Amino acid sequence: MHTLLKKAVLRHISTGKGEVGLEALDDSAVIDDIVFTIDGHTVQPLEYPGGDIGRLAVSGTINDISAMGASPIALASSLIIEEGLDLDLLDRVMVSMGKAANEAGIPIMTGDTKVVERGGVKGMTVTTAGIGRAGNALLHNRNVCKEHGREVHWLTDTNLHDGDILLISGTIGDHGIAILSFREGYGFETDLESDNAPLNKLMEGAMDVGGVVSAKDPTRGGVANCLNELAEKSHIGIEIDETTLPFKDAVLGASELLGIDPLNVGNEGKMILAVVPQKAGEVLEAVRRHPNGKDAASIGKASSRVKGVVMATKVGGRRIVEPPIGDPVPRIC
Repeated sequence: MHTLLKKAVLRHISTGKGEVGLEALDDSAVIDDIVFTIDGHTVQPLEYPGGDIGRLAVSGTINDISAMGASPIALASSLIIEEGLDLDLLDRVMVSMGKAANEAGIPIMTGDTKVVERGGVKGMTVTTAGIGRAGNALLHNRNVCKEHGREVHWLTDTNLHDGDILLISGTIGDHGIAILSFREGYGFETDLESDNAPLNKLMEGAMDVGGVVSAKDPTRGGVANCLNELAEKSHIGIEIDETTLPFKDAVLGASELLGIDPLNVGNEGKMILAVVPQKAGEVLEAVRRHPNGKDAASIGKASSRVKGVVMATKVGGRRIVEPPIGDPVPRIC
Protein backbone atom coordinates (compact mmCIF):
# COMPACT_ATOMS: atom_id res chain seq x y z
CA MET A 1 0.00 0.00 0.00
CA HIS A 2 2.81 2.43 0.83
CA THR A 3 4.45 1.71 -2.53
CA LEU A 4 1.15 2.19 -4.36
CA LEU A 5 0.50 5.50 -2.63
CA LYS A 6 3.96 6.85 -3.37
CA LYS A 7 4.09 5.76 -7.00
CA ALA A 8 0.50 6.20 -8.13
CA VAL A 9 -1.02 8.84 -5.86
CA LEU A 10 1.24 11.16 -3.90
CA ARG A 11 3.58 12.16 -6.72
CA HIS A 12 0.64 13.51 -8.75
CA ILE A 13 -1.02 15.58 -5.99
CA SER A 14 0.05 18.91 -4.58
CA THR A 15 -0.93 19.17 -0.92
CA GLY A 16 -0.55 22.95 -0.67
CA LYS A 17 -0.03 24.52 2.72
CA GLY A 18 -1.05 22.98 6.00
CA GLU A 19 0.24 22.08 9.43
CA VAL A 20 -0.16 18.37 8.62
CA GLY A 21 -0.50 17.57 4.92
CA LEU A 22 -1.10 14.53 2.74
CA GLU A 23 2.59 13.73 2.47
CA ALA A 24 2.69 13.04 6.25
CA LEU A 25 0.33 10.07 5.74
CA ASP A 26 -1.05 10.70 9.21
CA ASP A 27 -4.53 9.85 10.47
CA SER A 28 -5.90 13.25 9.39
CA ALA A 29 -4.81 16.50 7.78
CA VAL A 30 -4.64 19.87 9.53
CA ILE A 31 -5.02 23.27 7.87
CA ASP A 32 -5.79 26.58 9.61
CA ASP A 33 -6.36 24.67 12.86
CA ILE A 34 -9.10 22.56 11.25
CA VAL A 35 -8.61 18.78 11.22
CA PHE A 36 -10.27 16.77 8.49
CA THR A 37 -10.17 13.26 7.09
CA ILE A 38 -11.99 10.89 4.74
CA ASP A 39 -12.18 7.10 4.57
CA GLY A 40 -13.84 4.55 2.29
CA HIS A 41 -15.26 1.32 3.74
CA THR A 42 -15.72 -1.93 1.80
CA VAL A 43 -16.09 -4.52 4.56
CA GLN A 44 -17.53 -7.93 3.69
CA PRO A 45 -19.94 -9.11 4.93
CA LEU A 46 -21.85 -5.88 5.49
CA GLU A 47 -23.08 -7.13 8.87
CA TYR A 48 -20.93 -9.10 11.29
CA PRO A 49 -20.81 -9.91 15.02
CA GLY A 50 -20.67 -6.64 16.94
CA GLY A 51 -21.28 -4.26 14.08
CA ASP A 52 -21.79 -3.49 10.41
CA ILE A 53 -20.46 -1.24 7.68
CA GLY A 54 -22.40 1.73 9.05
CA ARG A 55 -20.99 1.58 12.58
CA LEU A 56 -17.55 0.89 11.12
CA ALA A 57 -17.66 3.97 8.86
CA VAL A 58 -18.75 6.38 11.58
CA SER A 59 -16.31 4.99 14.17
CA GLY A 60 -13.34 4.90 11.81
CA THR A 61 -13.65 8.54 10.76
CA ILE A 62 -14.22 9.80 14.30
CA ASN A 63 -11.20 7.83 15.49
CA ASP A 64 -8.95 9.24 12.76
CA ILE A 65 -9.79 12.78 13.89
CA SER A 66 -9.46 11.86 17.57
CA ALA A 67 -6.04 10.30 16.95
CA MET A 68 -4.75 13.78 16.08
CA GLY A 69 -5.99 15.03 19.45
CA ALA A 70 -8.82 17.01 17.84
CA SER A 71 -12.46 17.11 18.90
CA PRO A 72 -14.69 15.88 16.03
CA ILE A 73 -17.55 18.26 15.25
CA ALA A 74 -19.33 16.88 12.15
CA LEU A 75 -19.42 14.04 9.63
CA ALA A 76 -20.43 13.62 5.99
CA SER A 77 -21.39 10.32 4.40
CA SER A 78 -21.52 8.96 0.84
CA LEU A 79 -23.32 5.70 0.04
CA ILE A 80 -22.75 3.67 -3.13
CA ILE A 81 -25.51 1.03 -3.23
CA GLU A 82 -25.77 -1.96 -5.53
CA GLU A 83 -29.03 -2.32 -7.42
CA GLY A 84 -31.17 -4.93 -5.67
CA LEU A 85 -29.74 -4.49 -2.17
CA ASP A 86 -32.26 -5.62 0.43
CA LEU A 87 -33.96 -2.50 1.83
CA ASP A 88 -34.22 -4.02 5.31
CA LEU A 89 -30.43 -4.43 5.33
CA LEU A 90 -29.97 -0.83 4.19
CA ASP A 91 -32.33 0.31 6.94
CA ARG A 92 -30.36 -1.60 9.60
CA VAL A 93 -27.09 -0.07 8.40
CA MET A 94 -28.53 3.45 8.53
CA VAL A 95 -29.95 2.87 12.01
CA SER A 96 -26.50 1.66 13.08
CA MET A 97 -24.80 4.75 11.63
CA GLY A 98 -27.21 6.98 13.53
CA LYS A 99 -26.65 5.13 16.80
CA ALA A 100 -22.85 5.29 16.46
CA ALA A 101 -23.00 9.02 15.70
CA ASN A 102 -25.27 9.60 18.71
CA GLU A 103 -22.95 7.52 20.91
CA ALA A 104 -20.07 9.78 19.92
CA GLY A 105 -22.18 12.95 20.09
CA ILE A 106 -21.17 13.87 16.52
CA PRO A 107 -23.86 14.69 13.90
CA ILE A 108 -23.88 13.48 10.31
CA MET A 109 -24.51 16.82 8.62
CA THR A 110 -24.51 16.06 4.89
CA GLY A 111 -24.14 13.23 2.42
CA ASP A 112 -24.71 11.72 -1.00
CA THR A 113 -26.37 8.50 -2.17
CA LYS A 114 -26.01 6.72 -5.49
CA VAL A 115 -27.31 3.40 -6.82
CA VAL A 116 -25.14 1.55 -9.36
CA GLU A 117 -25.93 -1.40 -11.60
CA ARG A 118 -25.90 -4.91 -10.19
CA GLY A 119 -22.27 -5.99 -9.82
CA GLY A 120 -21.01 -2.40 -9.75
CA VAL A 121 -20.21 -2.82 -6.05
CA LYS A 122 -20.70 -5.74 -3.71
CA GLY A 123 -23.79 -4.74 -1.73
CA MET A 124 -22.73 -1.24 -0.74
CA THR A 125 -19.77 0.90 0.18
CA VAL A 126 -19.76 3.77 2.66
CA THR A 127 -17.37 6.71 2.54
CA THR A 128 -17.30 9.06 5.50
CA ALA A 129 -15.53 12.37 5.95
CA GLY A 130 -15.18 14.34 9.15
CA ILE A 131 -13.91 17.62 10.51
CA GLY A 132 -12.66 18.55 13.95
CA ARG A 133 -10.78 21.26 15.82
CA ALA A 134 -8.62 21.74 18.89
CA GLY A 135 -10.83 21.43 21.95
CA ASN A 136 -10.20 22.13 25.62
CA ALA A 137 -8.79 18.64 26.19
CA LEU A 138 -6.09 19.11 23.54
CA LEU A 139 -5.24 22.60 24.80
CA HIS A 140 -4.81 21.21 28.32
CA ASN A 141 -2.73 18.33 26.97
CA ARG A 142 -0.41 20.78 25.18
CA ASN A 143 0.16 22.65 28.44
CA VAL A 144 0.95 19.48 30.39
CA CYS A 145 3.36 18.33 27.69
CA LYS A 146 5.07 21.72 27.84
CA GLU A 147 5.46 21.35 31.61
CA HIS A 148 7.44 18.19 30.86
CA GLY A 149 9.65 19.84 28.26
CA ARG A 150 7.70 18.77 25.18
CA GLU A 151 6.23 20.98 22.48
CA VAL A 152 3.27 18.95 21.20
CA HIS A 153 0.74 20.72 18.99
CA TRP A 154 -1.08 17.79 17.35
CA LEU A 155 -0.68 14.09 18.22
CA THR A 156 1.18 13.20 15.02
CA ASP A 157 3.26 10.12 14.25
CA THR A 158 6.52 12.11 14.48
CA ASN A 159 6.34 13.05 18.17
CA LEU A 160 7.91 10.06 19.93
CA HIS A 161 11.03 10.62 22.07
CA ASP A 162 13.27 8.16 23.86
CA GLY A 163 11.48 6.82 26.94
CA ASP A 164 7.90 7.65 25.95
CA ILE A 165 5.53 4.95 27.21
CA LEU A 166 3.24 3.15 24.77
CA LEU A 167 -0.29 2.22 25.83
CA ILE A 168 -3.04 0.38 23.99
CA SER A 169 -6.68 0.90 24.90
CA GLY A 170 -7.74 -2.76 24.80
CA THR A 171 -7.42 -6.26 23.39
CA ILE A 172 -5.79 -6.77 20.00
CA GLY A 173 -7.20 -8.33 16.84
CA ASP A 174 -10.88 -8.64 17.85
CA HIS A 175 -12.28 -6.97 14.72
CA GLY A 176 -10.35 -8.93 12.11
CA ILE A 177 -10.74 -12.34 13.75
CA ALA A 178 -14.46 -11.82 14.44
CA ILE A 179 -15.09 -11.03 10.78
CA LEU A 180 -12.87 -13.85 9.54
CA SER A 181 -14.60 -16.39 11.77
CA PHE A 182 -18.08 -15.21 10.78
CA ARG A 183 -17.30 -14.84 7.07
CA GLU A 184 -15.55 -18.17 6.60
CA GLY A 185 -17.71 -20.09 9.06
CA TYR A 186 -14.81 -21.21 11.26
CA GLY A 187 -16.77 -20.55 14.47
CA PHE A 188 -13.68 -20.17 16.68
CA GLU A 189 -15.67 -18.43 19.38
CA THR A 190 -19.36 -17.74 19.17
CA ASP A 191 -19.25 -14.63 21.38
CA LEU A 192 -16.22 -12.97 19.77
CA GLU A 193 -17.32 -9.59 18.40
CA SER A 194 -15.78 -6.71 16.53
CA ASP A 195 -14.41 -3.87 18.62
CA ASN A 196 -15.65 -1.14 16.25
CA ALA A 197 -16.48 1.91 18.36
CA PRO A 198 -15.98 5.69 18.37
CA LEU A 199 -13.16 6.65 20.74
CA ASN A 200 -13.43 10.43 20.90
CA LYS A 201 -14.59 10.46 24.52
CA LEU A 202 -11.89 7.97 25.54
CA MET A 203 -9.29 10.25 23.94
CA GLU A 204 -10.70 13.29 25.70
CA GLY A 205 -10.33 11.50 29.02
CA ALA A 206 -6.69 10.70 28.29
CA MET A 207 -5.90 14.28 27.27
CA ASP A 208 -7.70 15.67 30.30
CA VAL A 209 -4.88 14.04 32.28
CA GLY A 210 -2.30 15.34 29.79
CA GLY A 211 1.10 14.22 28.62
CA VAL A 212 -0.11 12.38 25.49
CA VAL A 213 2.37 13.07 22.69
CA SER A 214 1.06 10.82 19.92
CA ALA A 215 -1.93 8.60 19.15
CA LYS A 216 -2.79 6.21 16.35
CA ASP A 217 -5.56 3.69 15.71
CA PRO A 218 -4.13 0.31 14.61
CA THR A 219 -6.54 -0.44 11.76
CA ARG A 220 -5.28 -1.95 8.50
CA GLY A 221 -2.04 -3.82 9.19
CA GLY A 222 -2.80 -3.98 12.91
CA VAL A 223 -0.53 -3.13 15.82
CA ALA A 224 2.59 -4.24 13.92
CA ASN A 225 2.04 -1.75 11.11
CA CYS A 226 1.02 1.01 13.51
CA LEU A 227 4.13 0.69 15.68
CA ASN A 228 6.43 0.50 12.67
CA GLU A 229 4.94 3.69 11.25
CA LEU A 230 5.46 5.47 14.57
CA ALA A 231 9.06 4.25 14.78
CA GLU A 232 9.88 5.18 11.18
CA LYS A 233 8.33 8.65 11.28
CA SER A 234 9.73 9.53 14.72
CA HIS A 235 13.19 8.10 13.91
CA ILE A 236 13.21 6.14 17.16
CA GLY A 237 13.06 2.46 18.00
CA ILE A 238 10.21 0.83 19.91
CA GLU A 239 10.49 -1.99 22.45
CA ILE A 240 7.38 -3.95 23.40
CA ASP A 241 6.82 -6.78 25.89
CA GLU A 242 4.85 -9.82 24.70
CA THR A 243 3.74 -10.60 28.25
CA THR A 244 1.85 -7.29 28.51
CA LEU A 245 0.05 -7.44 25.13
CA PRO A 246 -3.69 -7.91 25.77
CA PHE A 247 -5.35 -10.64 23.69
CA LYS A 248 -8.57 -12.60 24.03
CA ASP A 249 -8.05 -16.36 24.08
CA ALA A 250 -10.25 -16.75 20.98
CA VAL A 251 -8.02 -14.39 18.99
CA LEU A 252 -4.85 -16.22 20.01
CA GLY A 253 -6.37 -19.61 19.26
CA ALA A 254 -7.68 -18.61 15.84
CA SER A 255 -4.43 -16.89 14.91
CA GLU A 256 -2.37 -19.92 15.88
CA LEU A 257 -4.66 -22.28 13.96
CA LEU A 258 -4.52 -20.17 10.80
CA GLY A 259 -0.85 -19.21 11.02
CA ILE A 260 -1.68 -15.49 11.36
CA ASP A 261 0.27 -13.10 13.58
CA PRO A 262 -2.46 -11.34 15.62
CA LEU A 263 -0.28 -8.22 15.68
CA ASN A 264 -0.98 -7.92 11.93
CA VAL A 265 -4.76 -8.13 12.31
CA GLY A 266 -6.82 -4.95 12.02
CA ASN A 267 -8.66 -3.29 14.90
CA GLU A 268 -11.47 -0.74 14.64
CA GLY A 269 -12.02 0.32 18.24
CA LYS A 270 -8.55 0.57 19.73
CA MET A 271 -6.05 3.39 20.14
CA ILE A 272 -2.30 3.31 20.72
CA LEU A 273 -1.06 6.27 22.74
CA ALA A 274 2.46 7.49 23.44
CA VAL A 275 2.75 9.32 26.76
CA VAL A 276 5.53 11.08 28.61
CA PRO A 277 6.79 8.68 31.33
CA GLN A 278 5.72 10.92 34.21
CA LYS A 279 2.04 10.80 33.18
CA ALA A 280 1.76 7.28 31.75
CA GLY A 281 0.22 5.69 34.84
CA GLU A 282 -2.43 8.38 35.22
CA VAL A 283 -3.32 8.28 31.53
CA LEU A 284 -3.62 4.48 31.64
CA GLU A 285 -6.04 4.70 34.56
CA ALA A 286 -8.09 7.38 32.76
CA VAL A 287 -8.36 5.17 29.67
CA ARG A 288 -9.41 2.18 31.80
CA ARG A 289 -12.26 4.21 33.28
CA HIS A 290 -13.90 4.40 29.85
CA PRO A 291 -16.01 1.35 28.88
CA ASN A 292 -14.00 0.88 25.68
CA GLY A 293 -10.72 1.07 27.60
CA LYS A 294 -11.29 -1.40 30.44
CA ASP A 295 -8.64 -3.79 29.04
CA ALA A 296 -6.05 -1.08 28.38
CA ALA A 297 -2.42 -1.96 29.00
CA SER A 298 1.07 -0.52 28.93
CA ILE A 299 2.89 -2.46 26.20
CA GLY A 300 6.32 -0.88 25.76
CA LYS A 301 8.30 2.27 25.18
CA ALA A 302 10.20 4.27 22.60
CA SER A 303 13.89 3.44 22.80
CA SER A 304 17.05 4.67 21.13
CA ARG A 305 18.68 1.30 21.96
CA VAL A 306 16.89 -0.49 19.11
CA LYS A 307 15.98 0.07 15.48
CA GLY A 308 12.47 -0.55 14.25
CA VAL A 309 10.16 -2.50 16.55
CA VAL A 310 11.57 -5.23 18.81
CA MET A 311 9.51 -7.50 21.05
CA ALA A 312 10.73 -9.24 24.19
CA THR A 313 9.09 -12.66 23.96
CA LYS A 314 7.51 -14.75 26.70
CA VAL A 315 10.34 -17.29 26.51
CA GLY A 316 13.02 -14.68 27.11
CA GLY A 317 14.09 -14.02 23.53
CA ARG A 318 13.72 -11.01 21.29
CA ARG A 319 12.24 -10.78 17.81
CA ILE A 320 11.83 -8.05 15.26
CA VAL A 321 8.23 -7.09 14.57
CA GLU A 322 8.11 -6.36 10.85
CA PRO A 323 5.35 -4.38 9.15
CA PRO A 324 3.04 -6.80 7.30
CA ILE A 325 3.67 -7.14 3.57
CA GLY A 326 0.01 -7.88 2.86
CA ASP A 327 -3.29 -7.95 4.71
CA PRO A 328 -3.81 -11.37 6.32
CA VAL A 329 -7.57 -10.74 6.57
CA PRO A 330 -8.76 -8.73 3.53
CA ARG A 331 -11.95 -6.67 3.25
CA ILE A 332 -12.44 -6.05 6.98
CA CYS A 333 -12.66 -2.26 6.82
